[in-house]
Amino acid sequence: MAEWWNKTEARDWLGRLECFSLDELSSEAEAKTLAAHGTLVTYSRKVFIPLTKLCRDVCHYCTFAHRPSQLTAPFLEPEEVLEIARAGEKRGCREALFTLGDQPEARYSAARQWLEERGFISTLDYLAHVSALVLGETSLLPHLNPGIMQPSDYERLRPVSASMGLMLESTSDRLCAKGMPHYGSPDKNPKVRLRAIRDAGEAKVPFTTGLLIGIGETRLERVEALLAIRDLHARYGHIQEVIIQNFRAKVDTLMANAPDLGLDEHLWTITAARLILPAEMVVQAPPNLQPGELGKLIRAGVNDWGGVSPVTPDHVNPEAPWPHLEQLETQTENAGRLLRQRLAIGPLFARDPGVWVDKALQRRIRQATDARGLPRDSDWHPGTGEPLPEAPLLVSMASDMEIRIALGRVEHGEELNSRQIARLFTAEGRDFERICRFADELRSDRVGDAITHVINR
Repeated sequence: MAEWWNKTEARDWLGRLECFSLDELSSEAEAKTLAAHGTLVTYSRKVFIPLTKLCRDVCHYCTFAHRPSQLTAPFLEPEEVLEIARAGEKRGCREALFTLGDQPEARYSAARQWLEERGFISTLDYLAHVSALVLGETSLLPHLNPGIMQPSDYERLRPVSASMGLMLESTSDRLCAKGMPHYGSPDKNPKVRLRAIRDAGEAKVPFTTGLLIGIGETRLERVEALLAIRDLHARYGHIQEVIIQNFRAKVDTLMANAPDLGLDEHLWTITAARLILPAEMVVQAPPNLQPGELGKLIRAGVNDWGGVSPVTPDHVNPEAPWPHLEQLETQTENAGRLLRQRLAIGPLFARDPGVWVDKALQRRIRQATDARGLPRDSDWHPGTGEPLPEAPLLVSMASDMEIRIALGRVEHGEELNSRQIARLFTAEGRDFERICRFADELRSDRVGDAITHVINR
């Protein structure tokens, strides 16, 4: 079977990247990020729902998967799922992240028996049921991470979820060999995972994927994985974000004594992702896995922090607690950026629900988002007759160079192009204040302070 990427191109990319220092790469990556995304950095306020911690795979670095004897029950009951979701709803969460092991019923009789007793034919059948429950009983939007799926699975789960995800992790077959971290884990075969990501594209599912780095892969193999993601997105347009996740050793795993990935290597791979992937791609890094270094991650090309929960722990990385949202906002603003919440479905995809969302959810997505595809802060809209909602304090120090340039053109009597006009409409924080002040000064200069009116009879 032919490779999913061009090996010659991968070597060329690696050669070019390694010609520059990390600082030079970060500067170029930052410029590309700002040109495409401005100063906005997004995150999703979520609850983490570990529907089952059983898995048929045995990845050597994983602390999420358990044996049946280590659990009180093979799966969470529907009432437990709703309890987690409702707790998140009370804390302002908008996403229900369902994470679970791959096809546990294929390995464990306890999983098969639990499902059969409740009338479900598979884990994915049960996932569809509880995801529909969350949609029906709460305001949260499900994001599903159930592992490898077939085209029919995507078709069934699309009506009960806003988005789905599967980490590619790596395109390296070496990592599946004996003694390597994916040995004994059939679902980590790179070709199997690439097919699953392709099938998601054919099903028009907004999809999250990414790399897990520091588990024995080479830089060249990372570049190959990024090119495979790039090419799949070029064909289907469905990749909503690419995660660059750094390996951290965990106790009671076969890789407990392996060294953590160094910060510089993490930053190098983030810059590679930003430079290789198309400009509109969202690049994400988990903020809890590099605490204190968020400014460097941003400069390297990150413009999304992924899901952050004020309610539930990170069950995949239990040793690394989520940062408090106030701390995340402060560190993001210290890097000159503006933190904003998003939904489980990325803004670009939320703006086009007719293509990317099942009919059952399209109205819900439209009502939940503004023209940018970001969550509305209130239910107010023109024509309601209700008073305007109180505006939040605009304290951000972040400033968009493109907005400053646009205002300078207006000041000199030059016309703006459509892109510059559109960027003005997305202004927030100090940029919003700057536009309002500029418009007021322009009004005063052009027409003075008199306000006219007409009396209609």
